[in-house]
Amino acid sequence: MSVTDLATGLDVEFIGRVSPTAPRIQAGGHPCQGLYWKGAGQHPKVALIATHYNVDFTEHYIAPYFARRGFGFLGWNTRFRGAEDQFILEHALIDIAVGVRWLREEAGVETLVILGNSGGGSLMGAYQAEAIAPTLAGELAGRGGEALASLPKADLYISLNAHTGRPDVLTSWMDASVVDERDPTVTDESLNPFNPANGPPYSEAFIVRYRAAQRARNQAITGWAKVELKRVNAAGVPDILFPLYRTWGDLRFMDPTIDPSDRPCPGCYAGPPDVANRRVGIGRANSLRTWLSMWGLETSKCQGETQLARFDIPSLVVQSTGDVGVFPSDARAIHGAIASTDKRLEFVPGAHYFEDSEVHRQSVVDLMSAWIRSKAA
Repeated sequence: MSVTDLATGLDVEFIGRVSPTAPRIQAGGHPCQGLYWKGAGQHPKVALIATHYNVDFTEHYIAPYFARRGFGFLGWNTRFRGAEDQFILEHALIDIAVGVRWLREEAGVETLVILGNSGGGSLMGAYQAEAIAPTLAGELAGRGGEALASLPKADLYISLNAHTGRPDVLTSWMDASVVDERDPTVTDESLNPFNPANGPPYSEAFIVRYRAAQRARNQAITGWAKVELKRVNAAGVPDILFPLYRTWGDLRFMDPTIDPSDRPCPGCYAGPPDVANRRVGIGRANSLRTWLSMWGLETSKCQGETQLARFDIPSLVVQSTGDVGVFPSDARAIHGAIASTDKRLEFVPGAHYFEDSEVHRQSVVDLMSAWIRSKAA
């Protein structure tokens, strides 16, 4: 169904705003942009906002479904849409706050729901955690620090097919058999997940060794990035870019007995894993600062568990059982990490974006809508 068809009978308004730490660009674009979806002529008192680290969420697939049920839905982008290699968490949170304030102050929303979908789960979790108890304000001076110290809170949180954290998902997907980060052709065959001698099915010993090697790969990049940042800074260069190869190597993409679910296997979001792993994937390009802010297990501020431990609002975790990239253990970990006593975990049928079935899409929106209404009453 086209965007035009989905918008029939709805009001869809473009919102463009500057950020406290990013002005409007000379060509005219605003750093913060989004589409606000609502029923024609309606003024919803309950609305959702969804944002991702770099994916454009303005035309989020679920927006019209919520709008047709009487909710407002702001598909919101920060300055980092399409610019994952430049991502810095502090500025992303400031940009999300611009959308939250628009909903409160200009759209008249009284109950605000942050929807953490896919990679946006930990980002929206980080936003709410900082709004509850600021910890990052000291990282920025002036207006940036002031903005981080005064993020407006949301009232409800929904995690929908969300990863536990940005460094966690990347590390889980990393091909542990990479030998040289500069040369994607070199492989340690004893760790090659696509070598039939290793599986699938994979032995427990191989899984343990492989997971350890994935963490070691992440840590090696982090160690290099810290040293390299100091080196280039000493030469007067603020940052540099570097590529990342082979990030479709999660053993769960090939072995359905690991973290069992209804997912098709082998498979990943980019198709057959052995083919996808030779192409670009998440984290394909980074600045040194972006790696340290988003992807490094040691340094990243985008890790869900530490953020969710500050939660004090009602929270709903929804996970589809046919998702090929987010797994039952992820949903259980997110649910377990949420500190709120008012929390709920639901498993539902469907693929990652429920693109496999209109019935599944309608059903999951019904579930979330009922939960929101029960909490907003």
